[in-house]
Amino acid sequence: MSKIVKQIYDSLTFRVQVKLRIMARFSSRKFNTENELYDYAIGALARRMRSTAELKRLLRRRVEADEIGQTLVELVIRKLKDQGYLNDAKYAVAYSSFRRDNEKFGQRRVVTELKVKGVHGDVISAAIDSAYQDVNEEKQARDYLRRKRLTKPKDKRDAARVFRHLLRAGFASKTIFTILKKWEVDEEVLEELQIPEQE
Repeated sequence: MSKIVKQIYDSLTFRVQVKLRIMARFSSRKFNTENELYDYAIGALARRMRSTAELKRLLRRRVEADEIGQTLVELVIRKLKDQGYLNDAKYAVAYSSFRRDNEKFGQRRVVTELKVKGVHGDVISAAIDSAYQDVNEEKQARDYLRRKRLTKPKDKRDAARVFRHLLRAGFASKTIFTILKKWEVDEEVLEELQIPEQE
């Protein structure tokens, strides 16, 4: 190895080691005061909106697992709610609208994602009703297909692929079959794709 290459290699290795040490120090850091934990929570919310359950999970990793740590988390969550920084209803509406407009997802996908994020069922229902109030599901599904560059299926395999894509994106099988029928997919293929409707 030439002298210059070795110097560059050593320099890069040193930089990576320093970054790893810094990351290790901050990633495992535990907070002992309410103010430190509050500042960390504000930083986390500044990076992106979060549900109450998501933020609690994040904060619990940053405190001791004893009663004092849990009390700190609850105090910070209460303070953030009182100040209006943490609101599951606003979060659910914003999240639903974003996923509807940008990702073109159907209602079912968004409901599932919000449940995973720990949002309460009543809040999810209200947010979905608000976000998808004037949305034509068939048009939304077609927009999703366009976004994913999925075209009219040429054979049975393509039809099944389109069906799975739309199902994963949160569209009802009834809507999917309507689209496939308009694309003149063979009835035999549609019968093979038939699954019971889940509400």
